[in-house]
Amino acid sequence: MLWFLLIGIIAGWLAGNLTKGEGFGLIGDLVVGVVGSFIGGHLFSLLGLSAYGTIAEIIMATVGAIVLLWIIRLFK
Repeated sequence: MLWFLLIGIIAGWLAGNLTKGEGFGLIGDLVVGVVGSFIGGHLFSLLGLSAYGTIAEIIMATVGAIVLLWIIRLFK
C-alpha cells in the first residue's frame, strides 16, 4: 500500500512538471497520481499494453495523471 502511494506521489509530481502546472501540493499530487494510475491502467489495457516493473508503473501512472490534469484544466 505504501509503495502504491509513493508511485502516486511521483506520478502526480511528474505530471504536474511535464504539463507546466504549479502542482497541487503533496496531498493533491498524491490524489492526482493515484487516480491517474487507475486511468493509466485502464488506458493501457484498452491499448493492449501492460506495465511490469517500477519504472513502467510510474510511466503508466504518469500518463494517467497527465490525462487527468488535462481533464481538470478543461473545466478550470
